[in-house]
Amino acid sequence: MTPTKLGPKGEALMKKWEGYSKDLGNGKVQAYPDPATGGAPWTIGWGSTGPDIVKGTVWTREQAQQRFDNDATKFVTGVAKALAGAPATQNQFDAMVSLAYNVGQANFNASTLLRKHRAGDFSGAAAQFAAWNKAAGKPMAGLTARRADEAKLYGTPA
Repeated sequence: MTPTKLGPKGEALMKKWEGYSKDLGNGKVQAYPDPATGGAPWTIGWGSTGPDIVKGTVWTREQAQQRFDNDATKFVTGVAKALAGAPATQNQFDAMVSLAYNVGQANFNASTLLRKHRAGDFSGAAAQFAAWNKAAGKPMAGLTARRADEAKLYGTPA
């Protein structure tokens, strides 16, 4: 059976790696540029991006949480749909939602990781997290570490 909600381990993992950068210390957070491009897409809170987030955008922590919840729900729905009925433990599901949230739903949908998971090759799927460690074509230490955490969660029995 496929989970229908993001579990607490998944949310904690996503927030750990998305960070809460540019906390202004007054209950507000400011948008920051993408580390790979030095500009767009601008990000705020726990990894939220979109046309409404530009240089100079400031939100309250509550706005950031609400947007994270809304965005995460979209990825939960997207990953569940992409699994096409293939069973997943909560930990596997949460790890895949974290990956999709970071690399985009279309990239996740086209991934070898998803194909291997749907085929029941869970060790092969876990190994595929490491392939997603690049930004602008360059390996990044932070993404490498994030993928290791996601793979670890994916492989952790429920």
